[in-house]
Amino acid sequence: MHTETHLALHRIRAAELCGEADAYRLAAVVRRHRGLRVRLGWVLVEVGLRLAATPKRAAALPSQ
Repeated sequence: MHTETHLALHRIRAAELCGEADAYRLAAVVRRHRGLRVRLGWVLVEVGLRLAATPKRAAALPSQ
């Protein structure tokens, strides 16, 4: 195989491997913070349920 062709193929494969490594690193960061995301999600659900359950009061119009 010609050396330039071999070098070009090597560079392409190295770039692919770097991309895969970056994707793996990003996935690992997401897995590490999953517990925090779950807790935050449940807090938002609880706040939403409280807001939905609170009775709406009509605003009193000032007498003129």
